[in-house]
Amino acid sequence: MKKVALTAVAVALTSTAAVADGHVDRTGWPESFTVGTASQGGTYFAYGSGWANLVAEELGLSGGGEVTGGPMQNMALVHTGDAQFGMTTMGPAAESLAGTNPIAPGLQMTGACAMFPMYQTPFSVTALASSGITSVADIPAGAKIGFGPAGSTSDTYFPRMMETLGVDFERRNGGWTDLGGQLQDGLLDVIAFAAGVPVPAVSQLEVQTDVNIIEFTEAEQATILEAFPVSQFNIAADTYTTLEADARSVSMWNFAIANCDLPESFVEAVVDVVMSDNPRMLNIHKAARSTVPENYTKNGVLMWHPGAAKWFKENAGADIPDDMIHGM
Repeated sequence: MKKVALTAVAVALTSTAAVADGHVDRTGWPESFTVGTASQGGTYFAYGSGWANLVAEELGLSGGGEVTGGPMQNMALVHTGDAQFGMTTMGPAAESLAGTNPIAPGLQMTGACAMFPMYQTPFSVTALASSGITSVADIPAGAKIGFGPAGSTSDTYFPRMMETLGVDFERRNGGWTDLGGQLQDGLLDVIAFAAGVPVPAVSQLEVQTDVNIIEFTEAEQATILEAFPVSQFNIAADTYTTLEADARSVSMWNFAIANCDLPESFVEAVVDVVMSDNPRMLNIHKAARSTVPENYTKNGVLMWHPGAAKWFKENAGADIPDDMIHGM
């Protein structure tokens, strides 16, 4: 793994409410921190490196994003304390708590706590218009489907979803741009990504050729909602030029996580930086439109870090029960 985007700047500690008081207790605060993200070029890396740099600037620390294998590895890194912070989706979080994270089978990663809501990751399916595939049911037996990078949220869950819907396929992995190129060249029949929309590879395909962006039927959506830790989601019509109406889909929530043993005042200050000024977060990535306090309710999996719970209770009127707060 490679550490990237490290910054070290000291600024006046008057930028956010949590650190405006010069008497804030910094006992036990680390001098530097890392945020586990994912591969470069994806939403996780851009979003995670962005808020890491923002926090470093506001709190006068050294910190930045770290390239990782994504949500599963981030749960492991934060659990062990090798990374102070990270980002995960609710599915990998649930598997990690249950001891079924493939990185360390049998290890219940209870050392990673919820910190703040990030955004939703929709599951979307695309095929070339020339293929004649306009629905999941149209995908032919033995179809070659690209599911994104190996070990990603997309690769972990989308193949299972397709199997649940009765699709017979050959699994292919790779980066978004690479798989989009393979689809255009006829080497793949379908690409099925769990990624922030618009997916750049799909937007690029639209410019170069005609594509079908395939929505789930109501019955297919209901089947997936029952079987997987996802929520209803509509891909807005204005997301892609190909869409003429909203496309029915499902999504999985992403949360920032913190090592549960980090000082309460430190995590509270970090949450305050991120959650107190959404326009600044939107400057980092437009997916941050969902990084707002009221979405704290989207966590039903992870224990909350006490510093994060304190911030949401005091600033968002959050109703977080004690049995969902680490150490309570």
